[in-house]
Amino acid sequence: MEVKEITEKLEQGLRDLFNSEKYKTYLTTMSKFHNYSFNNTLLIAMQRPDASLVAGYGAWQKNFERHVKKGAKGIKIISPVKVKVEVEDDKTDKDGAKKTIEVTKFKVSTVFDVSDTEGKELPKIGVDMLSGQVEKFNQLTKAVAEISKVPIEYRDIEGGAKGFYSHKDNKIVVQKDMTQAQTLKTLIHELAHSILHGNLEKGDEIETTKKDRRTKEVEAESVAYAVCQHFGVDTSDYSFGYIAGWSSGKEMEELKSSMQTIRRTANEIIYGIEAEIRIEENAKEFETTNDEVAFKIGKEYLAVQKTDGGFDYTIYDENKRVKDGGVIDRPNASIAIVVADIVVSELMDTSAGVKKIDFDSLQEDVQYAAAYDMENAIADKKPSVLDQLKEKFTGKNNKIQENKKDEPSI
Repeated sequence: MEVKEITEKLEQGLRDLFNSEKYKTYLTTMSKFHNYSFNNTLLIAMQRPDASLVAGYGAWQKNFERHVKKGAKGIKIISPVKVKVEVEDDKTDKDGAKKTIEVTKFKVSTVFDVSDTEGKELPKIGVDMLSGQVEKFNQLTKAVAEISKVPIEYRDIEGGAKGFYSHKDNKIVVQKDMTQAQTLKTLIHELAHSILHGNLEKGDEIETTKKDRRTKEVEAESVAYAVCQHFGVDTSDYSFGYIAGWSSGKEMEELKSSMQTIRRTANEIIYGIEAEIRIEENAKEFETTNDEVAFKIGKEYLAVQKTDGGFDYTIYDENKRVKDGGVIDRPNASIAIVVADIVVSELMDTSAGVKKIDFDSLQEDVQYAAAYDMENAIADKKPSVLDQLKEKFTGKNNKIQENKKDEPSI
């Protein structure tokens, strides 16, 4: 299924959800949560990157019939507070009292994430955890780790979050021991965050507009949904509710405005995963314990050498002349994986067969071919015997003509 078709299915699923009674009940409850300012949203994200729904100690009891767990660590934010202050002048009001005005000041307040509370269940529009096994789960998660530009860590996460991307440490953290479907979905969700909202490297595209958290979460989950659907993992029970929960309304502004970004990123991840899977499957043909290896692949030849920082490779044509080459920066990969990587990325044709050959013998043949080409190049520049004689006599005749010209006339 194409990504465009998958995202159209996502839009329709969300429209159906927005029109359901379940969503109306959900909205009623969510409306009781405070909309925090940009600065406070930033403070919350810095202290608890996995926070989802936050409220004050009393608000949890009054509005949601939940109470904060003993020992829970609060999140510090800045709260405005109205106070009356006396006007410092000699004037009084009509009752003879000092005049006062109301001003806004700020204080530090503490809020708690929903994961730090317990009590009455909040209404949900999706499941808490995806269930089921995933075909080729190990291959898929390994491929994601290979294409990720940031490290991935599996561990217990405090507070019940399933995963997060840490800007500070520039890494992805995923809750360990979840179901295969949930693990894969969360992994791709956080990978999307790292690609779209992570620390930019030199040469990366820079966002011209700042995105709010709603947009970021809608983008990441939509990418995860599209990628998982492509590989046969249906996450709609989780993803539809998640995206709806982060959307600002039925118009789905965040989803629609980011659709091009979502499709491009999903395609990028899908291509990367499929390429890594092909590399792993092809690597079986190239297994070796040597640090230098050579293969005849179709009509071409490939030589690979392990170096301190990775691998050097050269591709030769059927006449053993250099065609292409480069460096593979994967120092921890096996040479078989690297060879497979080169074969896939360079689009080498394996349909005619792959044959392992002696590395040193190939290098000798390459040197002979280079020496042969050098001799021919020199021979092409050397004039023939006929040309040499012609030049000799032409030069002599010129001298005779010059001498004749210098003789005085009689």
